[in-house]
Amino acid sequence: MNMRDSRSYALAGWRVAATTLAATALALSATAAHATPYTDPHAEPADLTSAAAEVPLDQISVTSTQVAFGLQRPTAMVAPDDGSGRLFITEKAGRVRIYHPASGLAEAALLDISDRVDTSGNERGLLGIATSPGFAADPAIYLAYTALPDGAVTLSRLPLEAADQQPVPADREEILLSQPHAEYANHNGGQLAFGPDGHLYWSIGDGGGADDVLGTGQDLGTLLGKILRLDVSAACGDLAYCVPTDNPFVDEAGARAEIWAYGLRNPWRFSFDPADGSLWIADVGQGSYEEVNHLRGVAGANLGWSCREGPVEFDPQRCDPAAEYVDPVFHYQTSVGGCAVIGGHVYRGSESAAAGTYLATDYCSATAYAIRPDADGGYDTAVIGELPIQPTTLAVAADGEFYLANDLPGQLHRITFEADEPDPVAECLVDYRVDSDWGSGFTVTVGVTNTGDEPIDGWSLGWSFAGVQQVAVAWNAVITQDESTVTATNAAWNASLPAGGRVEFGFLGSGGAGAGPAPAGFTLNGLPCDAAPTVTTG
Repeated sequence: MNMRDSRSYALAGWRVAATTLAATALALSATAAHATPYTDPHAEPADLTSAAAEVPLDQISVTSTQVAFGLQRPTAMVAPDDGSGRLFITEKAGRVRIYHPASGLAEAALLDISDRVDTSGNERGLLGIATSPGFAADPAIYLAYTALPDGAVTLSRLPLEAADQQPVPADREEILLSQPHAEYANHNGGQLAFGPDGHLYWSIGDGGGADDVLGTGQDLGTLLGKILRLDVSAACGDLAYCVPTDNPFVDEAGARAEIWAYGLRNPWRFSFDPADGSLWIADVGQGSYEEVNHLRGVAGANLGWSCREGPVEFDPQRCDPAAEYVDPVFHYQTSVGGCAVIGGHVYRGSESAAAGTYLATDYCSATAYAIRPDADGGYDTAVIGELPIQPTTLAVAADGEFYLANDLPGQLHRITFEADEPDPVAECLVDYRVDSDWGSGFTVTVGVTNTGDEPIDGWSLGWSFAGVQQVAVAWNAVITQDESTVTATNAAWNASLPAGGRVEFGFLGSGGAGAGPAPAGFTLNGLPCDAAPTVTTG
């Protein structure tokens, strides 16, 4: 199936070569003409006490542990809010499976709607799942899938008699909304999530093909290429749901009132940060850039597709000079960093070092990308490891920890974060002063300051010459040299170096180029000094 130019891809929005990988290509881009600040009147005050993790991203690593296998092309996961500790996992063909850490992956399906799911083409199928807030008291399952006979993207609800009902009869299904999607089999979106305002958010792709051929990304008159916001707690008129009155386009002529954000290509995965309610959206690009967007309290954001792809202009004919496009907070080149970004979640689990860190990955490279807002309004990013190959979905369990499911391997993995122990350093500052240099010889004074809080009883300073310099005579230290490596050890009278104290020693050196380049770094008692040396001449 041709999804991007001449390349072939697979299920639910992952871009891959069809001969080796099967998955679905996703994409999600958005823009902010019409964007307005939004404050949810029902939201709890944000708890950001753990948001500003102090461990730098490059000192965090991520690892995975396989906990189950036997899934058949998993596409989405959710943890019901009922205290059971379960994960519900959707499979492309139309089944919902249950995983529990104590009992593993149940063979029997919780729910099976395969008789109504259109799986033609790699990107169609059962794509998304959400459970009602307060699932224990008012249990319901919401599904997003492509429906027979023509692939219409469909939102449905299945009320349960009790939170632990199993299996759930498929005939309990209530269709809430259906969007025609017959022209192309790709770009169906499919993410479902309840926001902090209690409303259900649903992503739908741009209708498929390539290059936004249907022109839906910037068209507010269609649900294609959008994220919707729905009140599913009631029905209004002929609708099986209500449109929240504060949706951004409720009063705009010709616009679909359900739209919350637009300018999307194929929004496969988005998520809300439980600490501040902000929305993170991963956008699979057309072929040049993968991107991650972050919306903080903005309604009606326009993320750019198909005027823009990632940080660059894609189709100038689709651009509006009056539009305000929201730029991604992170992007990478498709052909360099993988093939299709898979969005994840902001971590709020037990590992404090990773608190406030958004984790994303890529279907082809499985690179673990970490993104974290900084104190200046920007974002820190880092690669913090590699995850299992062909990841399709990440979920947050009831305990706040992450799980990952991968496509053809059909595995479930638990994700953990660790703060890497930084390499030990010595608290010291070295000043290296060339006092004289006459070509064939030179003299140097070296000062060593103990910048730590503890005294040093006995010291040894090491460095390497970059040239052919040789130490001939030393004073106030005993100096030995092995080729370019030099070690200066304290004399009997200056072995003690108190906190904040400083010692000086010197030497006479020789070499064809005189003093030559100064040493680039120093070690004190075998550990590198934590401060860069100062170098002076004359």
